[in-house]
Amino acid sequence: MGRRLPRLGPLWTVHPGPAAARSADGASPRHHGRTRDAAKCRHRSRRPAFRLQHADGCAGPGRAGRPRVTPRVAFIATGGTIASLGHGPLDTFDYASSGKPLLDAAGILDCFPEVRAVADVRPVTFSAVPSTGLHFPTWKALVVLCDQLLADDPGLAGIVIGHGTATLEETAYALHLTLKVAVPVVLVGSQRPASALSTDAGINLVNAARVAVDPASRGLGVLVVLNDEIHAARDVAKTSTSRLQTFRTPDFGALGHADGDAIAYYRRPLRGGAPQTEFDIRSLAALPRVDISYAYAGADGAAVRAFLGAGAEGIVSAGFAPGSCAPGELDLLKQAVAKGVVVVQSSRAGSGRVPRTTKLAQHGFIDADNLTPQKARILLSLALSVTRDPARISTIFATY
Repeated sequence: MGRRLPRLGPLWTVHPGPAAARSADGASPRHHGRTRDAAKCRHRSRRPAFRLQHADGCAGPGRAGRPRVTPRVAFIATGGTIASLGHGPLDTFDYASSGKPLLDAAGILDCFPEVRAVADVRPVTFSAVPSTGLHFPTWKALVVLCDQLLADDPGLAGIVIGHGTATLEETAYALHLTLKVAVPVVLVGSQRPASALSTDAGINLVNAARVAVDPASRGLGVLVVLNDEIHAARDVAKTSTSRLQTFRTPDFGALGHADGDAIAYYRRPLRGGAPQTEFDIRSLAALPRVDISYAYAGADGAAVRAFLGAGAEGIVSAGFAPGSCAPGELDLLKQAVAKGVVVVQSSRAGSGRVPRTTKLAQHGFIDADNLTPQKARILLSLALSVTRDPARISTIFATY
């Protein structure tokens, strides 16, 4: 059995590595730390079928014949498509109705043992749910868990978090702003379930582990890896419902690529991020309520009224490009500002900055820069947890 960490929200368990998981006769337990349905995933070879090169291009022993130390990576599985099993190999859409439980971290690794060719991956069992149900309580639990994992094993090279793609970009940005660990943290998901004929789950997981152990990944904040691309948590967005290339960075492009022969970076993000931020959610019970009002032709402000009635402390206006709310919303949003509610103007376009215009300043609105509405909501919630000063919140949006 693996070691059990203290109860810090949901229950999680850190399982030992492959060597420690073997029985006295040297055989690996057949269902160690995984759900029985893991045996039904499409790719389940017992041993890695190949050996990928290490970052320095060497797959064998270290210099002067010294044995190479395999870097250790913690793998936290939170659910999502990457942990899903469908009705059969041709099921790429209706797998949620299969009735099969989501795989835990050990079960996912059983499906794709090739990942052990690139790192000593330690599965960490975490509550597994569809990502549409993940928000602040999960973000807080992950921040605390990452702290605990590094305290328990200071030699960890990195942490990989498996996540459903629906809200992956939001969790990634929330963690980018709140994590306090210095090792690379990589979020990974898949567009097709682990049981599908051409699932992307395996290669995405392998590449996420490769990125997590690569020394060049340090200091870049939280990263997102899918489809052989490495993206910054702040900038990446899901842009397609089902295509494998769904995760894109519209304004700037990927940070780099996870190619077969190397992890190749081409730029570094300049905005602030983990672990050196002013936000600490580990002791918070909840974040201040912030809602998003989506602009559309003829919007009359009913959503704004509802949000204010629900006690919103901040409102993000997902406005018309380049950055303006609907006329029917304007007076209500200005009244909200007068009552101390912080209003941030973003754009529904999905790309480009919201300019700091004279009218925006006159209304008392803060520009979201180029953050999408959903990410502006996260940053505003965190900003409100440390200050109510609009000038300081504006500086926070210019910093992160």
